[in-house]
Amino acid sequence: MLKDAGKTKENPETKITKFWDYTEELAQRLKVAMYTFIASTIIIMILPADLSFLKDPLKYYQPLVAVILRKIREDSLPPHVKLIGLELVAPIQLYIIASIIFGAAITFPIILYEIYKFIEPALYPHEKKDLYPFLFSFLALFISGLIFGYKILTPYLMWAMMPFFSAVGAEMTISIMDFYSLLLLTTLATGLFFTFPVFFVLLVKYEIVSTEVITKNRRYVYAALFILTAIITPDGGQIGNIILLVPMILLLEIGVLFAKRYEKKEVKRRIQFFHKEPRCKFCGEILQDGMIFCPKCGRSQK
Repeated sequence: MLKDAGKTKENPETKITKFWDYTEELAQRLKVAMYTFIASTIIIMILPADLSFLKDPLKYYQPLVAVILRKIREDSLPPHVKLIGLELVAPIQLYIIASIIFGAAITFPIILYEIYKFIEPALYPHEKKDLYPFLFSFLALFISGLIFGYKILTPYLMWAMMPFFSAVGAEMTISIMDFYSLLLLTTLATGLFFTFPVFFVLLVKYEIVSTEVITKNRRYVYAALFILTAIITPDGGQIGNIILLVPMILLLEIGVLFAKRYEKKEVKRRIQFFHKEPRCKFCGEILQDGMIFCPKCGRSQK
C-alpha cells in the first residue's frame, strides 16, 4: 500500500501540480540513468585496458571491451574452434552491441537506486523494511544465475555442439555473432530465470497467490520449467536442459518453503484477530466470557 491511499479528496489544481512535480522528478531521475548509461558505454568502448598504449598508441592500444570479449572467448570457446567474422560489419556490430550490454550492466545499480528514490516517499516504513530483503535476494540470485550460466551452462552448450561438426564433416568454425549472442543471451536469461523464487515469495506474502499453486500442480510446474529451460538452451540437448532444470527446481522448492512461512504468519494473525480476548469497548479492561458490565468502569457492553 502507498501512503496516499485512502486519504480525503484534494483540490484538482493541487493534484495537477503534484502530478507535474512527480513527472519532473521522474524525468530528472531518468536523465541521470540515461547519462550514466551513455557515459558507461562510451568509457567501455574507448577506455584503454592498460597504459602501455602511451608508448605506441597504434601498437598497444586495446579498448576495455576488446579485453573483456577476449576473456570471454578464452573461457568459453572450446579448443580447436575458430571464430570467423562471416560478414564485413559483424566485428563492428559486436563491438557496439557488447559495449552497450556492458554499459547497461554498469548502469543497472544506478537505475535501481533512482527507482527506489522515486518511490521511497510513497512507501510505509514496513514496506521499506520489506524492500531491502527483496533487493538483496534479487541481486544475489541474479548474480548467482549469471555465474551459473557463464561458468557452467554456456561452456556445456558449446561442448555439446562440437560432436555435430564431426558428424556432418564440417570445419569447427563459428560466426562471432552466433558465439557471443548465444553466450550473452543464455547467461542473461539464466540470471533472470534464477530470480523467479523472489517474485513468487513476494506474491505469496501480499496474498496475490498461494503456495498451493505450486504444491498442488508440481507436475505441470515442472513441465513448464522444462519447456522454459529448453527455450533458454536450444542447442544443448536434454542434458543441457537438465543442467539448468535441477537448480531451478531446487530454487523453486526453497522459494515455496520461505513463502509458507509468510502464509503461517498470516494465518496466525487472523486467528489472533478473530479469537482475541474480549475487552471493554470503553476502557479496554479484559472481560470474562458472558460479562455484560465492565468490572472496572461499570459500563454495559450492549
